[in-house]
Amino acid sequence: MATFGSLSERLTDTLKNLRTKGKLSASDVDGTVREIRRALLDADVAFDVVKQFTNTVRERALGDDVNRALNPAQQVVQIVNEELVNILGGEQRRLQFAKRPPTIIMLAGLQGAGKTTLAGKLAKWLVKDGHTPILVAADLQRPNAVNQLQVVGGQAGVPVFAPEPGNGVGNPVKVAKDAVKYAETKLHDVVIVDTAGRLGVDRDMMKQAADIRKAIDPDEVLFVIDAMIGQDAVATAKAFQEGVDFTGVVLSKLDGDARGGAALSVASVTGRPIIFASTGESLDDFEPFYPDRMASRILDLGDILTLIEQAQEAFDEDEAREMAEKFATDTFTLEDFLKQMQQLKNMGSIKKMMGMLPGMGQMKQQLENFDESELVRTEAIIQSMTPAERRNSKLLNGSRRLRIARGSGTTVTEVNALVNRFEQAAKMMKTVAKGGVPQMPGMGPIPGAGRMPKKPVAKKKGGSKSGNPAKRAAENAGLAAGPAQPAAPVGTGFGLAKGAKGADAAAGPSAEELATLQKFLGRS
Repeated sequence: MATFGSLSERLTDTLKNLRTKGKLSASDVDGTVREIRRALLDADVAFDVVKQFTNTVRERALGDDVNRALNPAQQVVQIVNEELVNILGGEQRRLQFAKRPPTIIMLAGLQGAGKTTLAGKLAKWLVKDGHTPILVAADLQRPNAVNQLQVVGGQAGVPVFAPEPGNGVGNPVKVAKDAVKYAETKLHDVVIVDTAGRLGVDRDMMKQAADIRKAIDPDEVLFVIDAMIGQDAVATAKAFQEGVDFTGVVLSKLDGDARGGAALSVASVTGRPIIFASTGESLDDFEPFYPDRMASRILDLGDILTLIEQAQEAFDEDEAREMAEKFATDTFTLEDFLKQMQQLKNMGSIKKMMGMLPGMGQMKQQLENFDESELVRTEAIIQSMTPAERRNSKLLNGSRRLRIARGSGTTVTEVNALVNRFEQAAKMMKTVAKGGVPQMPGMGPIPGAGRMPKKPVAKKKGGSKSGNPAKRAAENAGLAAGPAQPAAPVGTGFGLAKGAKGADAAAGPSAEELATLQKFLGRS
């Protein structure tokens, strides 16, 4: 969302200064509102809209609710977010479909606003939703406009009704009327009429658009406006509303680098909701417009809901479950890694997805330096491997890695780096799948996470310390046998067991012991 990049940065920096204050004074609020006013005016937001916005924010920020809040700064951020949502139209408004098909959608706007391309984007989006649209080439003024629509329709996989060659030849009103009859016959449930634009608002243009609207009575008239045209956006929107009127707005070229704030003024000035937004050149760079999500993006609060929806479209639920099982059982391979990466590419630009995360506005430089072609190189490396190598990375010895590097147009260092990253990622995901907390690269072990119980240390067995080898061997053999029987009670000086019990006690001293005793007594 490059169009609102500068505005987002200014507003984020302004509100960030409030977070260091425990309590807000009137001067703090006035200073913040003053900076917000400057940011909005620099972004080409209409003056009347800015004035109303800042007055409301100031009044609410100085209210008792903020003064009594535990965190006044967060309350002010919430107020700015809510008022920004109001500027953008409040709640999201969906397309209104006819109760009896076909639903007729007429596109209007200046030349160069991107109507023809947007017609293809809208048609492709409707096809994904289960509709059967048809495009109508009613722009017979601009050179090659009919051919362009036919090319766009072919890319979107949608038929195009184009009975006239265009280039100034043909009656656009008749083409539009005939298209509705054709759609009824061929059972197309949506008709998208691409009308002519001009470099500026003029009487002939308005009359032609008004005649087409009167002839086909469309269910929706969408005003396509270039988000980069500045203050002229408001004047053009007012002129179209008075001359033709429209039911909704579509913002195009939101991926541009202009200030684009005038686009924020259209919904507030005309009272018509913004229904769709075009965010790139690809036919898939098209999404419904959610005022609350756009406000969150502008304030760098992230847009997690849109990110989740894109992930749900790109990733199959059964495949995701299968991958989770592979992580847990340590059977995740480079082949699976390639599939995951290709699904990630289907979600669109990695930069755009990362930009939807909260706080990523503070990493603007890192996002700009992010090289998305790295995914292409990674894909080339894996595709240069044999099926056996993809399933078992342990096969990748030096000669194989050299062959893969040559086949993919990379270096052995890049191949080694990919294999190392894959093995680390597989190891981390296995830990997560088993309910553990992985150790992140560059960080120490996380306290209390994944700690293994200490193994009991075995006590050293005491050996004999006798200097006599024979005696030492006998004593060590006795220790090795272990204390199978309780040790014999300690005897008296004559070898009699003191306190002995059982058969041993009844037997008394042995003959050898008695002989020894007699010999001793005889000597004494």
